[in-house]
Formats: sequence, C-alpha cells, structure tokens
Amino acid sequence: MDEYEDQETSLSHEQDELFEHHRIEITKGQVLMRIDKFLVITLPNVSRNRIQQVIDTENILVNDKPVKANYKIKPGDVIRVVMPSPVREVALIPQNIPIEIVYEDEALVIVNKPANMVVHPAYGNYDGTLMNAMVYHFENLPQVPGVAYRPGLVHRIDKHTSGLLVIAKTEASMTILARMFYERNLDRLYLALVWGNVKEDEGTIIGNIGRSEKDRKVFQVYKEEEKGKHAITHYKVLKRYGFVTLITCKLETGRTHQIRVHLKHIGHPLFNDLEYGGDAVLRGEHTQKYKAFVQNCFSLLTGQALHAKTLAFDHPITGLPLKFDSELPEAFQTLLQKWDTYYESRQQNNI
Repeated sequence: MDEYEDQETSLSHEQDELFEHHRIEITKGQVLMRIDKFLVITLPNVSRNRIQQVIDTENILVNDKPVKANYKIKPGDVIRVVMPSPVREVALIPQNIPIEIVYEDEALVIVNKPANMVVHPAYGNYDGTLMNAMVYHFENLPQVPGVAYRPGLVHRIDKHTSGLLVIAKTEASMTILARMFYERNLDRLYLALVWGNVKEDEGTIIGNIGRSEKDRKVFQVYKEEEKGKHAITHYKVLKRYGFVTLITCKLETGRTHQIRVHLKHIGHPLFNDLEYGGDAVLRGEHTQKYKAFVQNCFSLLTGQALHAKTLAFDHPITGLPLKFDSELPEAFQTLLQKWDTYYESRQQNNI
C-alpha cells in the first residue's frame, strides 16, 4: 500500500456558483509530499496539468498563502483550491445571436445580457443562450476539460435578470476571475423593484439559503445554521412609490437566487417574480382600475424586475481597477415611469 493511501486527510467540497472549492486539512501521519502530486492523488478527475495551471495563477493556497508546485505539504497545513467546477456536458452549438459588448480586451469580455435570455444551456434550454452566442462571436474561449457548454463563464445571472456579466477569454483570466468571484473580491450592484413600502432606508439581510424541501426548483431561507449556505445582502432605498419600492442590492455572498429569496424572506418579493410570488397584486388599492394598472406593468416584463447594473473588480492580468455600469433596459425604465405617474397622481389627489 502506498504511503498516501492510509493517511487521514480530511477533505471537504463545496460549490459556490460555478466554482469548485476544496479545503483540505492535513492531519498527523502525513509524510512530506509535493503539493502537485498530493492534489492529483487526492482530487478526483483532476489532471496534473490542471493542478499546475491553478498553481501558476496562485489559486492554490496553503495556510492562506500561494505556493509553488514543489511545496511539500506537512501535518497541520490547510490547503484551499478554487477552480471552475466541472458540470454535466451538453453540446454547445454556435448561434448568430446579437450580444451587447460593453468592454473587451485580450483577457475578458463584459456583456450586457438582456432579460429573458438564459446564460448557458440546461434542461429545457439547449439553444438560444448567451453561451451559444459567445462561441459564435469568439473563438477559443477557455473551458474546463470535458465541459463543452460554459466556455469562459465565471458567474451567471438568472434568465429574467438583465445586466452585466464578465466572460473570460483565456485560461489564466478564467482561473483568476473564478477565485475573485469565490472570495467576493469584487463589487456587484443590482437595481430591484420590490413589493411594499420598505420600512428602513437601508439594511442588511442575513440568512442561510438552500433548496426548498417542498419545491426543488426554488430556494428559501433556513433559520437552522446547519441548513443552506450563509448569505448576506445589503440594500438601500432609492425611491418609494407607496405600494412598491425601488432599491439597490449589493451582494456580500453569491448564492443562487439570493436577492429574490432574501427579499421575499423580509416580506418584499421582487415585482413580477414568477417563482417567488411577486407576480400577484400584493399591495395597493382594491379596485379594478388599480389591478388593471398592475397587470399592465406586469406585461412589460418577462419576469422579476431585477437588473445587474454595476460590476467592479481588478483586472485579472494587469491588476488595474475596472468598473462598468449599464443602463436600465427600456422595459424597466417604462415600468418606473408608469409608477412615477401613478404615485404623483395619488400625491396630487392627497390619497
């Protein structure tokens, strides 16, 4: 039996968005061994070349410090690894779909995704996605070996959420950006229209998020610490319309459906959120005229009123700060104009 086969290393895996994070605590009895050899042995289906690439981009840390491939692990070491996560393979067909490019250089592309566009192929959405468009417009986007349908993708937003996404154009930038997103070394600001008059001008929502035990397609906040994943959302009120409120949301973590789940949890689901109850008349007057007004507002959107407006981070290669801002989609702007008019009318009539 080889020496490594009877060692008692504790290995845990957790996934956050598209990133596979490994945290390995080296226990007593582990013999000195090069870290690249150890990780190839310990991590399933990960090649030595892949490990070397992650080491080269300083995404393998021992005791919170980057190490070289020849570093020899020892008892007491804590190893952390961040890399794009392998997923089920789906054929990705290049399609000539227009995309709005906000910024592009040799390392990355910033795109402004419209609402009602799926980011990558999945069950029920095998074409017409942003990834189908990206592989048509850009050649040789980096991808995880064996994964054909998320080239360059280091984060995502929901189908009905519009706004900014960053796509990596090289293996190096993809690996570095993956670590940035995992460790939250960037700023993302969203605009959201929510039901109700949010009481506080600003606040923070803290609550573990996990899949619903009743409906696996949606998520919920769990009070028990052992359920779900830790999540933090900061919000600020921009404008009040009486029955709805326009807010900004800043993510401290990046859980699936985080903004939608957290805001529903505090009683303010996103306007027209089809999956979290925002597509019903939740606040306002009990008149047919008001209900018709709200339905007219619903008809402007394909889903929740949420836009990824601002994205800021350090360039993965040069280290220079980058910040991008996007205009609200026309439908979202029209929605706010309608609520402006409605609210002003109520104020003038002293209602």
